[in-house]
Amino acid sequence: MSQNDDFLPDDDHPFDEEWVSKTRRKREMEELQALGARLPELNKDQLSKVPMSDILRAAVVEAQRLPPRCEAIRRQLQYIGRLMRSEDADEIQNAVDRFEAGKQAHLQVFHKLERWRDRLILGDNTDLEAYLAEDSAADIQYLRQLIRNAKKEASLEKPPASAKKLFKYLRDRAGV
Repeated sequence: MSQNDDFLPDDDHPFDEEWVSKTRRKREMEELQALGARLPELNKDQLSKVPMSDILRAAVVEAQRLPPRCEAIRRQLQYIGRLMRSEDADEIQNAVDRFEAGKQAHLQVFHKLERWRDRLILGDNTDLEAYLAEDSAADIQYLRQLIRNAKKEASLEKPPASAKKLFKYLRDRAGV
């Protein structure tokens, strides 16, 4: 065995592992911290569907109990970030992303209904016909009454009570 054989890589040598820079490790820890900070924003039902250890779950519940914008919540979120290091972050991220996707889909439906309300109030009979083409089971007489009242309130600069009723009717029809 020559002197240079001492410097050849071994299978058990610690330097054989993939080297990760300090900056990359810090970025990964910050990402875990950010993901952990999103957990207390979930409701109880969503939180029960996130795969995590009992220790992390207790820390998240404790963070939900604390008042916002205080030193205690900052420390608790740091603690959650440290606990995240021993969790399966990919599974937690997937669960949180599913909740976000559902929230985005709900917002899209909500915005679509707002656009329909505005089109029905500001438009003419063709807009009503277009809506009825999408929802043929809607009560046309009730819709016309709500639209007429909403237009009248808008012209008299009254509070938009009928516009709100129209939106509620559209929302109920959409099942949201």
